[in-house]
Amino acid sequence: MFYGYIINLQTVQLKEEYIDLYYMLIQMADEVYPQLSANGKQVKIHAAEDITITGDSDKLARAFNNILKNAIVYSNDGSTINISAEIHGANAIIQFENEGTIPQDKLGSIFEKFYRLDDARSSATGGAGLGLAIASDIITVHGGTIEAESNQTHTLFTITLPKTPDSQTGTDC
Repeated sequence: MFYGYIINLQTVQLKEEYIDLYYMLIQMADEVYPQLSANGKQVKIHAAEDITITGDSDKLARAFNNILKNAIVYSNDGSTINISAEIHGANAIIQFENEGTIPQDKLGSIFEKFYRLDDARSSATGGAGLGLAIASDIITVHGGTIEAESNQTHTLFTITLPKTPDSQTGTDC
């Protein structure tokens, strides 16, 4: 099921709708509360309550959830995951930042299908290496970009999405 979805994502028609981005992020944080509290972690949302974008809410929620779940698994116990969202011109910038690092030589591979940062750690969490690849595909078909950067203490995922999709991206959204 997952595999067909990934392979065919570029041909999936997107359902264009207005998205209350702030509410989506709050709801997402609430849904992962049990995983967070088990290790003393928390999520803080930094966004205006009236921030909206246009896109496929189900698919974008899946992308954001995949990034958040990755941050939960790979962040330090007792830490805070910060999620921010703001509008810059015609784009929405969404960032997920967590305490924890990705080695510089592995940053270029984390969005590849079936790539797992640490085989031992991933198998303990049940990860198949698909979450970030799926997130990247979803962001791409929305005409956006996703990037990751990491230093000795933090990892930051930055998603840039057009606030309103461009009809020239080749998608139906």
